[in-house]
Amino acid sequence: MKYIENHSTDPRYNLAFEEYVFKNLELEDGYVLLWRNEPSIIIGKNQNSVEEINMEFVKENNVHVVRRITGGGAVYHDLGNLNFSFITKAGDIGEIDFKTYTIPVLRALEKLGIPCELSGRNDITIDGKKFSGIAQSVIKGRVLNHGTLLFNSQLDVLSNALNVKRDKIESKGVKSVASRVTNIKPYVKEDIDVLEFRDLILKNIFEYENKPIEKYELTEEDKKAIQQMVDERYGTWEWNFGRSPEFNYKGYKRFAGGGVEVRLHVENGLIDNCKIYGDFFGTGDIGVLEEHFKGVRYDEESVKEMLKDFPVGKYLGRISEEEFLMCLFDN
Repeated sequence: MKYIENHSTDPRYNLAFEEYVFKNLELEDGYVLLWRNEPSIIIGKNQNSVEEINMEFVKENNVHVVRRITGGGAVYHDLGNLNFSFITKAGDIGEIDFKTYTIPVLRALEKLGIPCELSGRNDITIDGKKFSGIAQSVIKGRVLNHGTLLFNSQLDVLSNALNVKRDKIESKGVKSVASRVTNIKPYVKEDIDVLEFRDLILKNIFEYENKPIEKYELTEEDKKAIQQMVDERYGTWEWNFGRSPEFNYKGYKRFAGGGVEVRLHVENGLIDNCKIYGDFFGTGDIGVLEEHFKGVRYDEESVKEMLKDFPVGKYLGRISEEEFLMCLFDN
């Protein structure tokens, strides 16, 4: 196994980096990656991004939202969180197998005196509290096993970023499961920071393999290919939001000018159908406003731009544009 160093903290680049190594480098004995992200929510490949995040909090706090290529639920990353990736030959593997590929991490944590265990299917816990979620992908004889290690993350931010009211959305996307979480640092006897923790984890992983740490350097061509993946996929709205499973949204608010109920059908991140109901007093045909939504991205900035020069009051009476937006998004 070889270690590939990556100093980037941009989640778009880091997920492209991981996928590139997974799908393109010669495997030989495999690779291990240890990496960190700026504040971000990493969405599972089969999830509805809108359904998994607190959009208002995410925007106000500049939290990235990036979709990964593995399944499972949404996870929060920040610079106090360490991520690991093992990329190896799949051998005769016929199904997702978390235990086999997580043992090196478990052993490394145990050597640091951390009393942890693999819990359920794909979590690592301390005292029944989760500090690591693991996901896996098997493609063409290769297996990617990756996960999080909450070392000293801001758990209050994690809670707020993933605090979602799902009662307004119906979709076929995979739902995240809420868990009690904890950081690792309170359980470590030594007073170390996350980078020292990374170095100790790396040392213990290779000791478990009974091998010295051997590094692998990417070529300039490799790095250009990774950046191209960022530009064409991981850094785009189409990948991070547009690939969400289709869903229905229902929002209702009551204002001084009347009640408004909005129902949307969203597919590939675009509003496919809009219906507006209520006891407001508009003079125009509400169907004109409904039709205006077709093909618009379901995100607040896009809808605001669409409504910018549109006479909302003609159709909704005393309902203001700001109030109408409150019915469309969970504000």
